Amino acid sequence: MNEQELKIAEKIKELLCESLGIEADVLTNEIPLFGDGIGLDSIDSLEMIAAIDKEFGVSMTGVGKEPFYNVESLAKYVASHI
Repeated sequence: MNEQELKIAEKIKELLCESLGIEADVLTNEIPLFGDGIGLDSIDSLEMIAAIDKEFGVSMTGVGKEPFYNVESLAKYVASHI
């Protein structure tokens, strides 16, 4: 990841910890957010979409599931759409 993506990833991690109550020490850039990773669900994804839209001005409504795989993929998506 480049410097911009790393900064965005750190902010996304802050948002996820604050809005979804995820422990910061388990939330890495690579751990899957859904399924066997963190275990988020569809309601959590809606909260993520709202937080990212508010923080970065990037709408993720209707986006496929690929950017939601982990923090790194979210950061890359946001960076490419700012």
